[in-house]
This record gives sequence, C-alpha cells and structure tokens, in this order.
Amino acid sequence: MNILRKILFPFAVLYGFITSFRNFLFDKGILKSHSFDLPIIAVGNLSVGGTGKTPQIEYLIRLLSPTNKIATLSRGYKRKSEGFILADASSNAEILGDEPFQFYQKFPNILVAVDANRKNGIEQLIQISEPDIILLDDAFQHRKVKAGFYILLTAYNDLYANDFILPTGNLRESRSGAERANIVVVTKCPPNLSDKEKNDIERKLQLESLQKLFFTSIAYDKFIFSEESQISVAEIKNSEKLLLAGIAKPEPFFDHLKNEKDIILTYPDHHHFSEKDVAEIKEMSKGKIIITTEKDFVRLKGNLPKEQLFYLPIKSEFLQNQEFFNKTILNYVENNR
Repeated sequence: MNILRKILFPFAVLYGFITSFRNFLFDKGILKSHSFDLPIIAVGNLSVGGTGKTPQIEYLIRLLSPTNKIATLSRGYKRKSEGFILADASSNAEILGDEPFQFYQKFPNILVAVDANRKNGIEQLIQISEPDIILLDDAFQHRKVKAGFYILLTAYNDLYANDFILPTGNLRESRSGAERANIVVVTKCPPNLSDKEKNDIERKLQLESLQKLFFTSIAYDKFIFSEESQISVAEIKNSEKLLLAGIAKPEPFFDHLKNEKDIILTYPDHHHFSEKDVAEIKEMSKGKIIITTEKDFVRLKGNLPKEQLFYLPIKSEFLQNQEFFNKTILNYVENNR
C-alpha cells in the first residue's frame, strides 16, 4: 500500500460506510430489488478489474447454450452509446463495449445486450426475445436487480480477503459483500496449486456453510489467430514480435508469449486506440507480427494490417470439481425455469 493510499484511509472508511449502508437498505427491503421469473446468473467481483469475468461468462455460455436460449447483459463499459442496445450486424466495439462485442462475435447463436440500467435491460430482453437464461456481466454490486444466482470471482494473487475498500485498497464494497455469493471462484490460479494452498485460501475467505468454493486457472490456446489465418504459439514464441495489451493485469499474457527481443506495449484497461496509437503501433512493429488479447483485437481489427494482427484466446479451466460446478449451475437453471 503506497503512502497516498494510506493518506486516503479516512475516505476509504467513509466510502465503506456508504456502501455498507446502501447494502443494508437493500437487504432490509427499504431499497427495492427487482426479481424476474427466469434464471438470472450474475457474475462479478468485489475488487476493481482483473479477476477474469469474461472467461467465466464464456464458460457459462458454452455450458448452457447447447440446450438454452442465452442472453448476456452488460453495462458496456466505455462504450460510445447510451441506453439499451441489442447487438446486431451493425454493432462494433464502440457501440457495445469490447467485452460484449467479443461475446457477439464469438457466440453468434446467443443474444448480446448492453444497458447500464440492468432492470430495464432485462425487461427489454424479455419483451424482445424471451430468453431462457440471462447472464449478467459484472453485476455483483447492481442491487436494483436481484439475480437468482451469484458467482463471485477473486484472483489468486489478489484475494478480496487481503484487500481493503477504495481508495486505500481496490474493493468496491466491504468484504462482507461476499456473503451474497452462491459460488466463489478463485481465478488465475497456478495449474499446480497444492491442496494445502487451497485449504489456506478457503480459511482466509471464511465462506458461509452453504457457499461453494472452486479454483480455476487461465488456459491459453495453442494457436494465435488473425482474421485470415492461425499460427502455433510454439512456432512464434522465439520470433521477434510486438505484444500489446489494454487489459487489467496483463503480465501473465506477456509472460506466456514474450522473449527478450520482443517489443511490449501496455495500455489502460478498455483503452480506445486513437489514430496516434495505431500509427505508433505500426511504426514500432515494422512489419512484425502483432499479438494482442482477444478483447483488444475487437477494437484494433480494421485499423492494423490483417496479415500482422493476431490474438491469443484464453479459457477458464477448473483445477478440480468441474462436474460439480456444472451440476450446480444446471440444477439452478432447471429448478428456476
């Protein structure tokens, strides 16, 4: 914790009081939460950014979409549009936001919508398309809607149990907010995480008796992809290339691909690439392969040469108990249709 964050401690206490009081009002029914008669699963976190919400949403889409009509609803962070929008062929990352646009391009058989007002977004989806299930992206603190099932994510290297309220720490609300979760997933774990470490983490998180805990890691694809082709990661690992990322906590992405000859460019999370940025990337790459994240790719494609621009897909993989996780989700959906 740096000195400035320590100085801001009184503001963290005040912010913590405000968010806790707000939660109290919702818990007691003084502020109204709206429920809906269909399965709604909310995925979110207590901290700001970097817990792996997008891979978790995509995992749920793969699990549920073969037998259900799925809709995702996101705020559409940093989009250049307002209100409710249902993705269609005219949509792009500026209209939807990068993550919803990624869902739309990757899963053409689902409905993708954005609306900062989640209640209105759900009502619009029900009226327009009557989905079987709605997945709420980054909606753990959106108390105006009461989801039927909550999945809380916390990163292995940044557990909410070790954190503090903004601005002294990175928590959006008190650690006690975790009590609303049905499932807690510790993301971005080392694939060889030991049973002892899992037990230590479980003790730190102090979950309620009915809450379930799972551990996942990030699995990188064996290939990088452009709009036109694919190349194996093994083939390009030792080649000179330019790596760039505009995501929270990009270090694992860089570590997976980089060698000492590579150029590495880092941008803020959800960065909108300007003409100046694009010109800089072109100049620095000098014709070399450019590899970025899937989220950044949807913002950059069309601005950089097709033959140069590639992305590396990622997935969320369970270290154990995957079938139990799947069964828990499927049981909730089946019992709440």
